[in-house]
Amino acid sequence: MSASIRATKTALLLTLTGLAFAAGFTAAQTMHGTGREPQFDNAEVKVWKSVVLPNDPLPLHRHEHPRVIVALHGGTMKILEESGQSELHQWQTGKAYWLPANPPGTRHQDVNVSDEPIEVVVVELQNAK
Repeated sequence: MSASIRATKTALLLTLTGLAFAAGFTAAQTMHGTGREPQFDNAEVKVWKSVVLPNDPLPLHRHEHPRVIVALHGGTMKILEESGQSELHQWQTGKAYWLPANPPGTRHQDVNVSDEPIEVVVVELQNAK
């Protein structure tokens, strides 16, 4: 096999590899929807990443423990209580926020009222009240 044919095959292989990587990266980006992705869990903390798409809330849930929210991509989140009460939280990208444990017997939904997805890392302190 001549050097030019080997070079052409190598270039073609590199191009196809790059295209496959780009296609996989794009597919991974578009497969993300509203939901949680576990990151770390032990007796002290539980860590997950949440992505909340605009007007696509997380299901009703509660937090037995206080938590720190770190906004990877911020926005305005409406915390909608099962009772109908709500409050708005403005989370800025790169900032951290403290949220207490939920009152006993309550549940809420996180509703993204922004135009873009909100992405946060949540660190829930398992031994704090």
